[in-house]
Amino acid sequence: MTGAAVYFLFGLSLLLAIVLPQATRRIALSPPMVLVGVGMLLGLLPLAGDVSLEPQDHRDLVTHVTEFTVLVALMGVGLAIDRTLDLRKRACWRAWSPVWRLLLVAMPLTILGVALIGWWVAGLAPAVALLLGAVLAPTDPVLASDVQVGEPLTDDVDDPEDEANRQQEDDDIRFSLTAEAGLNDGLAFPFVHLALLMIAGGFTALDAGTWLGWYVVGKIALGVLVGLGAGWLLGRQAFHSRSDNLRLADHGEPLLALAALLAAYGGAELVGGYGFLAVFACAMRLRASHRGHSYQRAMHAVVERLERLMTLLVLLVLGMAMTQGLLKHLDWRGVLIALALVLVVRPLAGWIAVSVLPRDERSEGGLDRGEMVAVAFFGVRGVGSLYYLAYATSHEHVPEESWLWSTVAFTVIASVLLHGITATPAMARLDKRRGRISATG
Repeated sequence: MTGAAVYFLFGLSLLLAIVLPQATRRIALSPPMVLVGVGMLLGLLPLAGDVSLEPQDHRDLVTHVTEFTVLVALMGVGLAIDRTLDLRKRACWRAWSPVWRLLLVAMPLTILGVALIGWWVAGLAPAVALLLGAVLAPTDPVLASDVQVGEPLTDDVDDPEDEANRQQEDDDIRFSLTAEAGLNDGLAFPFVHLALLMIAGGFTALDAGTWLGWYVVGKIALGVLVGLGAGWLLGRQAFHSRSDNLRLADHGEPLLALAALLAAYGGAELVGGYGFLAVFACAMRLRASHRGHSYQRAMHAVVERLERLMTLLVLLVLGMAMTQGLLKHLDWRGVLIALALVLVVRPLAGWIAVSVLPRDERSEGGLDRGEMVAVAFFGVRGVGSLYYLAYATSHEHVPEESWLWSTVAFTVIASVLLHGITATPAMARLDKRRGRISATG
């Protein structure tokens, strides 16, 4: 494919990415669905056949591109969440109740469910089945924009209707799914490492203690601490610096969000912590430094645009790879696992998590029956799963790697289609019902 053709096609694709969010706002068609479809059409062009799109041929490139895409999305959702998180206050624990339930109950149950299907039905080795469960367990902050909170609320709102719309978007459903996506991308890592340790061989009961102490507790703690520290320092500089020249919030320079993302991730990885958790924690702490300042919206806006560009690239290439043989190793086992995850395992695990001993629906953090169904069902799979598989295959020789790539790619596409079609009407119906309840209450 010539350089001019590449510029032309990506220019048209970028224009499409800019127009799609507005054009599909009120219809059951999500931008990721259209972008994957465009990628498939591009993959059918004769010129596209000159480039290999096999993930095995580009493991490092796939790892870094998907890694950065997830990082940008994590920074965006961290800046967008309006609810405070102060673990010293019981009220905050209660307000975040659906999130803790999804993380501590739904995600382990999802890993277990997929691993059991992979081992018992698909005949995978236990370690490979566990890896598949860990790869597919986390929900995605990249492709779930239709069921996530919008831009951050600030004090400088001129349009009351715009403020009312954004406040409506900060409901318990969107908040729960956004915070879950922000946290579980990092919390899935211990299980990916466990699978890799098992694949490498020699995993014993003594190794289990090391895994629990370092990969579960140590790396999570380091990631969170580095993220909170980076967010606190940068927030102090941006909003409260004694020097006017260093008080970036007064100058409106939004690239601080990108600097914070890179610093938090790099710092956490250097000391051995989970960088994904560090970025989300950094964004949350940076937001808490001055919650109502208009600079928060400026930072979120630049991150959102970068996320849109990265999503465009990933989805176009994914669509092209689908028509270039990415799914050629897919069989009935992969289809079964994908559909079971999207239609049964995640909805059932999510329902168990939020419905057992639930909080009163009239309290903050409480969900009614319809909201529980929505939170349980809309566990979107996406770029994070592609990253985890690329990371795993870059660090160990994983049996049935080609089949795993086909299965994970098919799962992502199935999630994009199913959740993309149902998200807009489902959320519109829930918003309308919530409005009626508020009007009568």
